[in-house]
Amino acid sequence: MTSEHQTLALILFSLFIAVTLGITTWVSRRRHGSAEEFYAGGRLFSPMENGFAIAGDYMSAASFLGVSGLISLFGYDGLLYLIGFLVAWLMVLFLVAELVRNCGRFTLADVVVARMSERPVRIAAGTSSVVVSVLYLVAQMVGAGSLVGLLLSDAGPGARTLTVVGVGALMVVYVAFGGMRATTWIQIVKAVLLIGGAITLTVLVLLRFHGNLDQLLAGAAERSGHGARFLSPGLKYGGGWTARLDFMSLGLALVLGTAGLPHILSRFYTVPTARAARRSAVWAIGLIGGFYLMTIVLGFGAAALVGPDAVRASSASGNTAVPLLAGFLGGGADSTGGAVLFALVAAIAFATILAVVAGITLASSASVAHDLYASLRRRRARQRSEVTVARVAAVGIGAVAIGLGLLAQDMNVAFLVGLAFAVAASANLPVLLYSLFWRGFTTRGAVWSVYGGLVPALLLVALSSVVSGSPGSLFPGLDFQYFPLQNPGIVSIPLGFLAGWLGTVTSAEEPDERKYAQTEVRSLTGAGAV
Repeated sequence: MTSEHQTLALILFSLFIAVTLGITTWVSRRRHGSAEEFYAGGRLFSPMENGFAIAGDYMSAASFLGVSGLISLFGYDGLLYLIGFLVAWLMVLFLVAELVRNCGRFTLADVVVARMSERPVRIAAGTSSVVVSVLYLVAQMVGAGSLVGLLLSDAGPGARTLTVVGVGALMVVYVAFGGMRATTWIQIVKAVLLIGGAITLTVLVLLRFHGNLDQLLAGAAERSGHGARFLSPGLKYGGGWTARLDFMSLGLALVLGTAGLPHILSRFYTVPTARAARRSAVWAIGLIGGFYLMTIVLGFGAAALVGPDAVRASSASGNTAVPLLAGFLGGGADSTGGAVLFALVAAIAFATILAVVAGITLASSASVAHDLYASLRRRRARQRSEVTVARVAAVGIGAVAIGLGLLAQDMNVAFLVGLAFAVAASANLPVLLYSLFWRGFTTRGAVWSVYGGLVPALLLVALSSVVSGSPGSLFPGLDFQYFPLQNPGIVSIPLGFLAGWLGTVTSAEEPDERKYAQTEVRSLTGAGAV
């Protein structure tokens, strides 16, 4: 791109950042400093507003950049991520949304501790939530680095490093000064921009093929170099039993992981009632489903018009497929129209990243302050002190995410998010479901359930090709790869459920029937909900 076109894109980036900082400043002047205001935005959002915010939180760089890139490179197999992401919302809608809103207050641990000894459960659930959040943040950092690396192709690798650091700094500002209210409005603005940008690109792609989807798919298959295999299962996950098991593992992680994501669960506390939480989920499903249908068109459009070779040349993992497609649809990267459309899409994608990292950082800092800090103090932390700790925690979490994001710069963002989903499904989902539906569940079962899923998931990732043993690993010069799969879900998710059951049946603690009855009534009716 020419320097004039780069300047245009940077102006659009700066404009969105200025708008979001303005929202943060406006909200920070109105805040009351209470935990409810900081963590849940005062529970004042309507179902539609919260539905847009959930969609904005969920439609991350993994969806817009990573999945589109995978579809452009691997065709049918890239669709597997979208199917998993969307099907997961059925579990959220029917099993989680209303029950979590009725039983909890700010975090996942609030749902579990109603029947358990508070301190060990809060420490376990808080630790797991922070780990999942950091893994999710890394994917967003990588997406930001890929975008700016494409935009400033002549600036060297230092530009990507500065971008990752800059995104980390911005997310700390959003969370520390604006809390949930600012984060929610940023996510709503981002959702509107993202859906609008996706509609525009989808219409332009379909116009290129005269609205004929068959022609689009045929063009993608021909340009891919794989022919009909591009439109059939197996191009990425069909290389043998290991690849097929990896596919099954990924599918389990994506379908089960959403219900255990801390930043998604926390969104149900921003509405006043459980009914509003359910309606929020319905709004989110409609918005997310429509967006994913457009993402399919964008992925195959990038394969047909830009070509997998050009996508790989820009980013080996495919993260830049959609911005490249935008430049092509506008008339080419060197044309004014192409540069304008590219800049708009890049700015929207950057907005996507900033909004998502704000939500994740808020959820993880809430876990640190509300669960870990409050549990480790001898006296219960006051609300105002808790909020201060949450703001400080946002800085520390941002620093960790920046460091890991720099290490993982060459990985596909959808793949990285798949790892976060696997850990969430292994550690958070079992304890959540057992707490809501198993009368005999005990404190030991809750703690074992969390650690029994979390530790194996992290250990298996550390021993896989994600970390070492291949050119695309975090540490390509080392080789301690012993686990053959890249996603640990197929092993770690059953272990999380098994550990929860084993801890319960071996526990000397007698289940509290009265507390379970209270929890059941509260979860189903909302009586006593905050």
